[in-house]
Amino acid sequence: MNTATMSITTDASAAETIWKQIEVSESYLVCSMYEEAASLASSILKHFQDDSSGVATQDMLESTAMVLVQSLNQLGRAPEIVNQLTSYFTTVKTIPVQVLLTGVCFQIAEGSISGTREFLEEFLNGWNLGDGQYVAVIAEANTECYSEYNRHLILGIDEYLEVVEVYAMTLLATVLKDVDLAISWVENASLPEENRQGLRRRLNSMQSSKSTKFSQVSSPTSDSEAYFVNEQNMSEGSHKGQHSDNRKYTSKIVPRLAERIEPCFWCFRAINLKFGNKKFVISSGKIMLGCLVLSIYYVYRRKQATIKRMVRRQITAVKRALVDLWELAFSYEVNPLAAVQPIADAANQGR
Repeated sequence: MNTATMSITTDASAAETIWKQIEVSESYLVCSMYEEAASLASSILKHFQDDSSGVATQDMLESTAMVLVQSLNQLGRAPEIVNQLTSYFTTVKTIPVQVLLTGVCFQIAEGSISGTREFLEEFLNGWNLGDGQYVAVIAEANTECYSEYNRHLILGIDEYLEVVEVYAMTLLATVLKDVDLAISWVENASLPEENRQGLRRRLNSMQSSKSTKFSQVSSPTSDSEAYFVNEQNMSEGSHKGQHSDNRKYTSKIVPRLAERIEPCFWCFRAINLKFGNKKFVISSGKIMLGCLVLSIYYVYRRKQATIKRMVRRQITAVKRALVDLWELAFSYEVNPLAAVQPIADAANQGR
C-alpha cells in the first residue's frame, strides 16, 4: 500500500470518528444534557481549529457549531454566543450562515445586543456580487509554511440577503430604532437592485409611520389625546426602567384611571335619604337588588299575556291526554268468559 492510499484511509477513518463525536453531542442536546453537549461541541471545534489536515468539512462545522449555539442558549448563556463563535473560526465570514443567524437571533431575543452590530457588519462587509453569487477573499495563515494565502469564499445571494434582513430590518430599524442608518446602509450596500428597492420601501414605510407617530405626540389635538399619548410614553419608558419605575408608574396611572371611571358608575353609589329627623342610607347592593326586582316585574307585565297563553296551552294538552287515556281504558269490551273458554272447548273435544 502506497503513501497516498494510506493517507486516504487515515482521512476517512478520522472523518468517521469525528462524525461519531458530533452525533454524540447531538444526542446530548436532544436528551437535554446541555452542559455535556456544549463541552463536547467546543472540544470538536477546538480540534478543527488546531488541525491543519483539512478533514473538517462545511457540514461538520455547521453541525457542531449549531449544537454549541443551541446548548449555550438553553443554558442561559446566549450573550456569549457571538464571542464563542468568533473564537472558534478564523474570521466571521467562515461561520456557516445558518449558525450565524441562529446565534444572533438568540442574542437579540435575550436583549443582549452588545457586539452584535459589529459582528454582523464584519460578516456583511467585503463581499462582491457577481455571476449570481457573492465572493469574498480572505487571508489565512499556513502554519506549516509560516506564510499566508488567499482563500476565496462563495456565498449564495439568498443566504447573504437573510443576514441583511436580520441586520438592517431587525437590528437597526426595529431593535435600535435607527431607520435612517438602516436606509443609508441599504443604499450603499452591494445588493441586487430589486432587493434594494424592496428593503428601501419597507424602511421608508417604517420611517413614515414613525414620523406620523411623532407628530401626534408633539401636537395632540385634545386633552384626551394628550392623556393617552402621555400614558403611551410612560408605558414605553417603563419597559426600559427598573421595577421601581414600574411601581411608580402604576401609582400614577391608577388614580387617573379611577378618576375617569368613577363618574361612569355614579348610579351604583349609596343614596342618603332624609325624612324629618330620620336619615336612611340605601347601599349599592340594595339598589342593585331593587333594580333586579323591578326588571323582573316589568318583564312579567309585558309578557303576562304570553305566559298565560303558554300555561293555558299546556293545561289543555295535559287535560286532552288524560281524557284520551280514560276513553281508551274504558271503551275496550272485556269478555269475562274469555279465560274459561279454552277449557270448555277442550272438554267438548274430549267427549
